[in-house]
Amino acid sequence: MVFRKVFLAAIGVLIAIVVGSLTQLKGIAQSPTDLDLAVYHAPIHYQDTDSTKYSGDYITRIDYDQDWRGTNNWDNLQQFALNAHAYYSVVETCTHKFITYSFFHPQDWTDIPFDQEHENDLEGLLAIVRKDGSTFGKPEGVVTVFHNDFYSYTPVGSPLRSGTQNIDGTLTMSSYNGSQHPLTTQEAKGHGLKAWPNAGNFKGASNEDGIIYYPSKTTTELPSSGNDRNVQYLLLDVFAPSGVWQHQLDEASLSSSSALTFASWGTFKGDSTGGCGAGAPTCSTNSANAPWGWDDSNDGAVYKGEMALDPAHLTDVYFDGLGNFDTTYIRNQFIKDLSDRGYNSANLPQGWPTQINLNVLSGKLKNQCS
Repeated sequence: MVFRKVFLAAIGVLIAIVVGSLTQLKGIAQSPTDLDLAVYHAPIHYQDTDSTKYSGDYITRIDYDQDWRGTNNWDNLQQFALNAHAYYSVVETCTHKFITYSFFHPQDWTDIPFDQEHENDLEGLLAIVRKDGSTFGKPEGVVTVFHNDFYSYTPVGSPLRSGTQNIDGTLTMSSYNGSQHPLTTQEAKGHGLKAWPNAGNFKGASNEDGIIYYPSKTTTELPSSGNDRNVQYLLLDVFAPSGVWQHQLDEASLSSSSALTFASWGTFKGDSTGGCGAGAPTCSTNSANAPWGWDDSNDGAVYKGEMALDPAHLTDVYFDGLGNFDTTYIRNQFIKDLSDRGYNSANLPQGWPTQINLNVLSGKLKNQCS
């Protein structure tokens, strides 16, 4: 009898351990990491290339040349491998997760007389994902960066409707590695980004110059040429230690002459060395922006950098049909890090946009959902 009781007790403990483990695994499955989330929703990216200088259209990382100096990226284009990378950040409200993606090119270049080029180029998009109870959420729309204009797209079935800004088209989705991914595309040379096939001259046909990039959380590949149809790009967290956001924070109060990477808040340093502007084109300096410096020149009450810093506000202004929609954040490392560094309306980073009240922005952080 004693043995039977001990045996049953042991079986009970074992069952409890198994049930607990399964519950824990289920919790893990329902709580993906930001990298898992970013890869799941990341674009399959069509990059138009120009045979005059294919390498000028390869996407890569900002420190591809093994340093963070903004003024030698143009110069070093032919000296280092241009392995494929893209950047992402995730912020979260009680109803949505917002993911920015950005693609870096060392040169925004041209071979057209009297046109303009500049060192460094970072353009991208915002993905709007509803927390619908599924593991990764449901994509409702994207807003892309095309130079100084933003363009909005929604997938079939999205509830979003045009708000103060018109929706510019339907977002094409394609299956890859077990999930549906939006198709995006960038021009050659200037690298303006829209939903596929609305920018550049590359749609994937065999007689067109271009590269198709696919997202990965483990692998970065170098295109075999300017006509490679399967290249994996590695996603890099903007908030990674010693990453691009960390460099911005470290230089946020420095003058342009003292800083290495940024000329001012959200704007990369860039000069005319290395041949930028050689010949007929001109070369502008300090002309590329980080996501917290992206700006649409005519979108009303949405200001420079809000696509990264306050994407819920941008979404609220741009779209109708949002339904249950929260505009405050349970996670926003941009805002938290600025506050932790002691920045506020009385102590602003150098070059901070005057239209954004940093105290009001900081007030949009909260600890939990009600």
